[in-house]
Amino acid sequence: MLSVIKHGRGGASRVQVHRQLLQWEAKLGGQLFGSVAAGSRREFFCLDEHTWIWHEEWRDNSGRIRSVMTRYDVLSYGIRKAQDDQPYSYITAHEARRLYMAIDLYNQVIDQELSAELV
Repeated sequence: MLSVIKHGRGGASRVQVHRQLLQWEAKLGGQLFGSVAAGSRREFFCLDEHTWIWHEEWRDNSGRIRSVMTRYDVLSYGIRKAQDDQPYSYITAHEARRLYMAIDLYNQVIDQELSAELV
């Protein structure tokens, strides 16, 4: 991770560094909920101040690549989510608590990893 920051100072643009940091955070976030099977991908990350993304990709029994992308928009009056091309819907209190716990764990892990890298 530190190499991302060091390379960013040399020649990478702010956009490139931001993208690399987001990819790093997404990968760490995806590991919060257990190991990821070989050939699969899971990401969980904060896209911006109000948006969280959960993305999973895997191969089904026939070998086809499947994926699900869930977007959570945290608003002052509730949290709405959309999966893939479905319309937005507001989440239940139970799902909001689970999302809050995931966000809290995500923040702890990212903070720990950054602290370890910068020491």
